[in-house]
Amino acid sequence: MHLVRSVEVPRHSVARLEPVIGGERLARLVRAADQFRRQLAGRTVWNVSSTAVGGGVAEQLYVLLGYVQDLGIPVRWSVITGDAAFFVTTKRLHNQIHGDAAGGPLSRADDDHYAEMLAANAAELLGQIRPGDLVLLHDPQTAGLAEALAGAGARVTWRSHIGVDWENHATRAGWGFLRPYLAAAERFVFSRRAYVPSWVPGEKVAIIPPSIDPGSPKNQDLDEATVRSILATIGVLDGAAPGPATFVRDDDSTGIVTRPAAVTGDGRPGPGDPLVVQVSRWDRLKDMAGVMRGFAEYVAPACGGYLVLAGPEVAGVSDDPEGAAVLADCLRQWRGLPAAVRARILLVTLPVEDVDENAAMVNALQRHAAVITQKSLAEGFGLTVAEGMWKGRPVIGSAIGGIIDQIAVGTGILLPDPRDLEAFGAAVRGLLEDPGEADRLGRAAHARVRADYVGDLHLLRYADLFGALATRG
Repeated sequence: MHLVRSVEVPRHSVARLEPVIGGERLARLVRAADQFRRQLAGRTVWNVSSTAVGGGVAEQLYVLLGYVQDLGIPVRWSVITGDAAFFVTTKRLHNQIHGDAAGGPLSRADDDHYAEMLAANAAELLGQIRPGDLVLLHDPQTAGLAEALAGAGARVTWRSHIGVDWENHATRAGWGFLRPYLAAAERFVFSRRAYVPSWVPGEKVAIIPPSIDPGSPKNQDLDEATVRSILATIGVLDGAAPGPATFVRDDDSTGIVTRPAAVTGDGRPGPGDPLVVQVSRWDRLKDMAGVMRGFAEYVAPACGGYLVLAGPEVAGVSDDPEGAAVLADCLRQWRGLPAAVRARILLVTLPVEDVDENAAMVNALQRHAAVITQKSLAEGFGLTVAEGMWKGRPVIGSAIGGIIDQIAVGTGILLPDPRDLEAFGAAVRGLLEDPGEADRLGRAAHARVRADYVGDLHLLRYADLFGALATRG
């Protein structure tokens, strides 16, 4: 039995970026890759994460590593294994670094088990990673690998996809737990400068925001008939599919959405009914329950439309043990709503067995939405915001974390207080009642993502970081 699993990623042609980014940006990426390949001198770049499905980290790795392969750079992706107790600990770390003390302080026994589990994973990785290889460890689940890999001669960088721009006792506890494990890391990557803990030397830090891939199943263009067919197939829209629910897979083959979603709802919207959509993991900090209350209390009584809260099958996301509890709480609250309101709210869990098919489902939901929300209580970056903006939809997001960076003035709506449900409801109503303003914001949002959040810029920043490491003695 192996603890570490290798993930195979299909090659993606970087040429598919050219219609979006233009020839000049594409040529710059190819030149940077040529230089980096020479700097690597036969060594390998490794990514290590805790899951290959569910969540933004896995989705970005599928995309970015496909392009890296096409650029001729040797790259590998390994996923570690943890037991239930390990993932309970790392989920509490995730919450702490977001300023939430849920679950209470971590004990010495938690620390010992975390270290033991990662020592077992490190033993397998050391049979594959060679001295001089560049290793990118992702998030708290992998921090405990740094010392063993660096001690064997690997050049270790730790990448945090989470964080907040303030401190409290919970954030100090979370970073205090991780700090000893990260002492051996040579470089650190954060999505925002404000997330960097004070104990990390500035010269060791790179700021690299996430990105979208315009050609991926989650973001590729879909015509209206295909969108309706996908949503009818998964059970979100009323009526039969008007045609085939097809999309282009990451390997450029044709995919067909065939799996239904698990949909809880007394009614179904018709093709012409406006949808308010939030797509997130079932995580308390994404505040799906708050979105539902805000819609039920301040939107449904005043105007038409349906709310769709969509997330992954909770059993399919192995590194998030809270997902089932959050979904259960949402279901409980949904059952307590008045019948007329309950009939306009759908809770949807999307199958994750086929990563591309799951992405196509999300794409269709976002493209059919009249309004997209991301009312998180804490957010490392919130790439679902950029995904919604790319589709030309108006996005209402909390004025926290990386959402602030994405929604510039005139490209969406920022909520100063994500717990203010009345303000949230007013923002949703305003966009549903003014389609012209919604369209204007959506077009500006699309242009914003094209300029700042496409994958070529993401890869260039990593080339700068790893190129410097590869050429150091």
